[in-house]
Amino acid sequence: MRFRAFALLAFAAAAAALVQAGPARAEAYPSRPVTLVVPQAVGGTNDIVGRFVGQKLGEVMNNASVVVDNRPGAGGNIGTQLVAKGPKDGYTLLMTISSSQAINPALYKNPGFDPVKDFKPVGLIGAVPNVLLVNPTFPAKNFAEFLKLARQKGANYQYASAGNGTLNHLLGEMLNSMAGISLQHVPYKGVAPALNDVLGGQLPIVFASLPSALSHIKAGKLRALAVSGDKRSAVLPDVPTIAEEVPGYNGTLWIGLFAPAGVPADVLATLQDATRKALASKDLRDKLDQQGVEIAAPTTPDQFSKLLQDDLAKWARIVKASGAAVD
Repeated sequence: MRFRAFALLAFAAAAAALVQAGPARAEAYPSRPVTLVVPQAVGGTNDIVGRFVGQKLGEVMNNASVVVDNRPGAGGNIGTQLVAKGPKDGYTLLMTISSSQAINPALYKNPGFDPVKDFKPVGLIGAVPNVLLVNPTFPAKNFAEFLKLARQKGANYQYASAGNGTLNHLLGEMLNSMAGISLQHVPYKGVAPALNDVLGGQLPIVFASLPSALSHIKAGKLRALAVSGDKRSAVLPDVPTIAEEVPGYNGTLWIGLFAPAGVPADVLATLQDATRKALASKDLRDKLDQQGVEIAAPTTPDQFSKLLQDDLAKWARIVKASGAAVD
């Protein structure tokens, strides 16, 4: 009995000491490696950008370890689902592109995620313009001539894409609708075979991201007629935008960083601040510029959310008009 009474007293004293001491101090974020899930394959533009940004984020956050985890598949849906359904602690983030986050919800019957409800914006990284390219034997030497040819009665030009419902497919559909032309879509299984057939002259026209096409343009193997963004590219300053001839056209691919919804507010704020600091660094900006990535102007999370919602509405209209769908 005496031992039992002593044990009870000791337990009570220990409990009182814990109450007085208060809750244990939480570890400062990040206290372990942070994973950037890239829902595209190794070597693509988003993968390259993700590695550059991840390295700089780690430096900004007291030399934290930031690793890239490529989870491609289903047009980006697999990696996106992984983050949406994963832990909400800020250690698993999504580095993605607008084609996955803004087009897939309209393209797939069930993409497995809600781009608005399942995520919180961390930061808009930048934009990658696509380029309207033709084989050098194509009769149009510039975009104005291209439109004139495509608008002629009986014109039946084909354009290649990376597949049904991909961004470069939908860019062609948007051009058809807004410019009053009728380019015929020919889907391929990826942008590489599409580019190869245009390089070889099997098809005359293709849309491709600037980083993937730049070496062919510089070598004279492809002719760049126009870029899809709302301003000319610093890498191709003499190439006009499509909007210069087709007002209102804008088909820029953006790259952004997201956290899963439910991440603690202080962790989200830390990530947003670190991303702003990373994007302000000259070395990161130089690396992205060399890839043809246009660094985003300083953007608030609310502005990034508005961009996403506007793009969701825009691409839903374009997907519906094109008839594209993926089961």
